[in-house]
Amino acid sequence: MKQLPARPNLEHLKRQAKDLLRFYASGDAQAIARLRDAIPAASDKDDAAILALSLRLHDAQTCVAREYGFPSWTDLRSYVAAQRAREDDGADRVLRWLRFVYAGDVVGGMDRARPAVAARMLAEEPALATRDPYLACAIGDESALRRAIETDRSWINRAGGPLRLPPLIAVTHSSLVKLPEFREGLHCSARLLLESGADPNQAIGSRWPPASLAEPSSDSPLLALYGAAGQNHDPELTRMLLEAGADPNDGESLYHSLESLACTRLLLEAGARFEGTNAVYRVLDLDDVAALRLLLEHGADPNEPARSSPIADFGSPLLWAIRRRRSLEHIEALLSAGADPRTTTPDGVTAYRLALRYGLGNVAALLARLTAEELSDQERFLAACACGDEHEARVLLSTRADLLGTLPESVLRMLPELAAEGARDAVKTMVKLGWPIEARGGDWNASALNLAVFRGDAELTSFLLEHGADWRQEHGFGDNVRGTLGWASVNEPVPDGDWVACAQTLVAHGMPGAQRHPSLPDCVLVEDRPQRFSQEVMDLLVSRGESPDGS
Repeated sequence: MKQLPARPNLEHLKRQAKDLLRFYASGDAQAIARLRDAIPAASDKDDAAILALSLRLHDAQTCVAREYGFPSWTDLRSYVAAQRAREDDGADRVLRWLRFVYAGDVVGGMDRARPAVAARMLAEEPALATRDPYLACAIGDESALRRAIETDRSWINRAGGPLRLPPLIAVTHSSLVKLPEFREGLHCSARLLLESGADPNQAIGSRWPPASLAEPSSDSPLLALYGAAGQNHDPELTRMLLEAGADPNDGESLYHSLESLACTRLLLEAGARFEGTNAVYRVLDLDDVAALRLLLEHGADPNEPARSSPIADFGSPLLWAIRRRRSLEHIEALLSAGADPRTTTPDGVTAYRLALRYGLGNVAALLARLTAEELSDQERFLAACACGDEHEARVLLSTRADLLGTLPESVLRMLPELAAEGARDAVKTMVKLGWPIEARGGDWNASALNLAVFRGDAELTSFLLEHGADWRQEHGFGDNVRGTLGWASVNEPVPDGDWVACAQTLVAHGMPGAQRHPSLPDCVLVEDRPQRFSQEVMDLLVSRGESPDGS
């Protein structure tokens, strides 16, 4: 592993990534070999195949980060920023470190934990975790916890430390449990606390905005079990807590455990109930048919009524699975468990017609065998659009020129919703046919342009802008496409999204650039207010904002 200097320079690291990309593009064998070792898509491929991947700056940055021992460029950048702030006083330095150990709902904020950054900082500054036993909880220092218990046994159920956490919460919510070098210590620390009488249902109020560290939410408790099963997806911690009497029906753990089949299974075996959790809908968001089958085997209702927006607009797990464009296997699992194939949305759309609207021909064929339905010209038109069949859609329009103009708002939402699912051909067909490009829909009431940018789909972003989409259009959270670009470029919600290319095409279509922030290195100034983007996107926006013509 390459070693960073004591005070690493981000600009120097960015130049390393750009040099690597330049050498790669020229066919340099050493550069190609470095990328082969670091980028999963290039693994086990020969030089010609790796060149054919047309890797981008994002890939080169990932390679540089992994060569320095970080899983991502964002982790490396976060570490560099932390090192540049070493002049912070001791308390600020510890709090900065804790913001990498714990997720935003514990420390206050919206960022996820970054255990690799926290571990690197701790390796270089062991004193970060020696100030009090609550900090020892974060790293699983069993000896320190044992001394605290011997001094004052009531400590085990008392909140304290910089984050005002009860000890068991501090242990089970620590993201360091995801790293092998900390896992055993954190497991042993949790076991010690439980054996010493710690309440397995220790809880704090969520600090997720609009709540904060200073003013936690009294309506959203976060339990120790949620940290183990829902945040860190650690089966051993989950088992330990459940055996000690943790309540599996805390309202959060089952829903958030679904990314770990082992944790979900433990919760279900301990008596976790489905009522009020939306777990069966959540598992359809995650596109994991094995997890869906596990829930159904343990009694999840395949006809559970939807209780909250946006799933309430669809009404049942079968319809939500179609809305999420899930596989035929998902649909078969639901039907085998007793899902009603004749279920309809609140506005009367059947599962069969909904499958056609979302371009799921194989699902529609299965449902057609179970329900006999005649299709109107409008439904055939919608099905053609969803399949990207422009020719068939135009044929239908030629016989019914009023088809597009008579579509209700609930149907016009298909454009952004198909954009949200990455159905690029369908979106292009609909726009070419005259679909209102400003139509809003999806989980956060956004335009197709917002949702294309969210996915980092530069091709679709460019297409929509060329056909009249406006970057200023707001979405359901009260921001516009620029805000979407900021959040998505930082959090990368879709693998292989190209947010830099999205930024380039947005600027080319009139979105203003930005200026460097005089005091916040992680932000730029956009219309005199700070806004956060990924480093690559910030660099691009600043370069455009500082150019003489702003172009």
